Amino acid sequence: MDLRQLEILRAVADTGSFTAAGHQLHLSQSAVSRQILLLEEELQEQLFLRVAGKIRITPAGTTLLSLSRRVFEEIEEARSSILESRQTLGGTLRLVGGMTVCLYVFPPLLKEFRRAHPGVEVKLTPGATPRLVRQLRSGGADLGLVTLPVEDPSLLSEPVLREELLLVTAPQHPLARKKRITPGDLVRQPFVLFEAGSNSRRTIEDFFVREGIRPTVVTETENVEIIKALVRIRMGISIVPYQAVAREVRAGQLFCSRIVGQQLFRETGWVHLRSNRLPRAVQEMKRLLEVVRPRLQLLPGDKPAA
Repeated sequence: MDLRQLEILRAVADTGSFTAAGHQLHLSQSAVSRQILLLEEELQEQLFLRVAGKIRITPAGTTLLSLSRRVFEEIEEARSSILESRQTLGGTLRLVGGMTVCLYVFPPLLKEFRRAHPGVEVKLTPGATPRLVRQLRSGGADLGLVTLPVEDPSLLSEPVLREELLLVTAPQHPLARKKRITPGDLVRQPFVLFEAGSNSRRTIEDFFVREGIRPTVVTETENVEIIKALVRIRMGISIVPYQAVAREVRAGQLFCSRIVGQQLFRETGWVHLRSNRLPRAVQEMKRLLEVVRPRLQLLPGDKPAA
């Protein structure tokens, strides 16, 4: 069995005729018949039946036809991939991400990407996860880095970052003077939180429910910079990803702490439409995040970004 025989089998099945298959492949009808006969002898199975002057494929032929289609699809994918790898990347990549990702992950990542692929125009749209998921599902964006989970059968999710969520207060806040902050210390505290409905907010709300805390929420926003500004003026306290406050904590502008007995994390991941083959620009963006990730400050003690 060889590729030419599989190609002939597919042509006969597609055209329903040995003669038409020969015309399609620039072979004589007898040459087509001969190759099918050789296959049948090798497999000891009949591949086509002649019924009332028409060609019908047998179950054995159907199995071999499926193999033929897979083989030629993989050959075409390999050929396209090799040709594409020789070309300079160009075009436009439509990227979406949550606010924290856009502020703290995408800048070093896009700097690395632009250095490697200056011919690609990247269009970046920040926003809340539900809206970004709609964009990805409709094809309005090529790739997203959003807070998980994303439960949509048309989309594929790949976790890539695990960020710790910490309690954040102003340095002058009474909680900042405590060596250990317990869930009970948060009762009756005013909170500035991420918007209701976001995955980050759900993680925080699950913690409140577990500990029986009924928070007083004074402000909700998806913009972590607004959250930090309001925490600094002591409008409330918050729970945010560590990387969003690492710089201010080092500078003494904010205080952060783990909550005793709690481990609060959120997962962020790549999300895109399900596809057998991703565009090379998407593959490169995903690859370069692995280069940049060691520079990110996802947990206390992580090395500051270069």
